Amino acid sequence: MKTVGLTYDLKTDYQFKAGDPADANAEFDHPSTIDVIAEAIAANGFKVERIGNAANLLEKLNSLNVDIVFNISEGIFGRNRESQVPILLEMAGIPFVGADALTLGLTLDKVMAKKIFIAEKIPTPKFFEVSSVEELANTNHHKFPLIVKPRFEGSSKGLNENSRVETKEDLNKQVEYIVNTYKQPALIEEFVSGQEFTVAIVGNDTPEVMPVVQIKIDGRLKLNDKFYTFARITSDRLEYVCPAKINSELKKKLDELALRTYKAVECRDFGRVDFRVDSEGKPYVLEINPLPSLSTEDVFMTVAKEMGITYEQIIGKILNSALKRYNLA
Repeated sequence: MKTVGLTYDLKTDYQFKAGDPADANAEFDHPSTIDVIAEAIAANGFKVERIGNAANLLEKLNSLNVDIVFNISEGIFGRNRESQVPILLEMAGIPFVGADALTLGLTLDKVMAKKIFIAEKIPTPKFFEVSSVEELANTNHHKFPLIVKPRFEGSSKGLNENSRVETKEDLNKQVEYIVNTYKQPALIEEFVSGQEFTVAIVGNDTPEVMPVVQIKIDGRLKLNDKFYTFARITSDRLEYVCPAKINSELKKKLDELALRTYKAVECRDFGRVDFRVDSEGKPYVLEINPLPSLSTEDVFMTVAKEMGITYEQIIGKILNSALKRYNLA
């Protein structure tokens, strides 16, 4: 029986510091999610060893007795934080599930990811970035409304009701908030009014595009000016609708773009691509997440139900993609 190590960051392990925003530990997992993932791996016929975060891995690195590591660790700090566990595993020659350090670093930094999208002709909202409010004085080439985000965060960190701005004054305020609170540059994008979708993908040589999931906020599918915020993720105001209420033409566009995006940043084993679609039906890639949440409240559980398979089976598909990639299957 093969042994699968499990690396992760727990919400409960995070020590809040003075000045931390309320969503500082947003990307980390609840202990219950780790239990569910560990059970799902075991249900596929593997022994599970819980390793925990990068610091724990570093301590145990020389005595680890695992065949492969299932990595969902987000890391603690900086734009390379998601790369910490993969780089340690790569150095130790230990196979692992999911994207490597380069892909994780590249995609967590939304500006770098967008540069790849542009080079690959993948439609993404126009953007610019600033490191201070002062820099805004030199940028007049944008048109409102805009949305202001931290440059390298996930899980909708830094997104709240004030993130969408329609005036210079609100833009200044929001940039100041992001730069001061999250200690990083602000990414400013043209806001795409319309609908929101997410597409999960599993696999490598012939990746499998999962059914399109549509985001419903406050009971509405036509979101127009509404968008994903940190507060909405943690409330009952957000729903996932699968299958998405769209025609076959839009479905085909989203599937193809998701796959192109997945391949452009060299995702491995699994990932998720997030879209906004404007009122004319034109899709824009907002971001790709090669380390998407595997919580049973999240998208992978939703698509498993739609495909008529269990959560355990979808975890098995991800794990087997990695084992095959290392010729361990």
